[in-house]
Amino acid sequence: MSARGIYTPEVLGQAMALARYPWVADAPYHGAARSRSCGSSIELSLGTDAAGAIQTIGVRPHACAVGQAAAAVFAEHAFGCSRSDIAMARASLATWLAGEGKLPAWPGVALLEPALAYPARHAAILLAWDAALDALPKQVCP
Repeated sequence: MSARGIYTPEVLGQAMALARYPWVADAPYHGAARSRSCGSSIELSLGTDAAGAIQTIGVRPHACAVGQAAAAVFAEHAFGCSRSDIAMARASLATWLAGEGKLPAWPGVALLEPALAYPARHAAILLAWDAALDALPKQVCP
């Protein structure tokens, strides 16, 4: 099966959108995730408000266009999300990618639907959510 079907102009354009989220070296939280299946990785720099809602996002991508497009979809809609919001979205995405659930409610995910037929890319799609969970504290300190 050719991967040409997943590298659509829309996916490639979304991957380019990561330029809007430059790395924030002095952000309080940094996380990373790597796909064992393809070697792609994403690093995130995050800042939150006092309640733990994401306010700042920086992305350092080392991923295929699908992973980068997914990271851009994440970055565009993660502002205001808490760690639990990210965890729920990640679980919904994983269920959908496994063919066991409906399209997740996360805005923009439909762009990644052609990748459902390419299981080797599924881990790359989850990278940004995994990196955010790696970065964000499990509890918000008052």
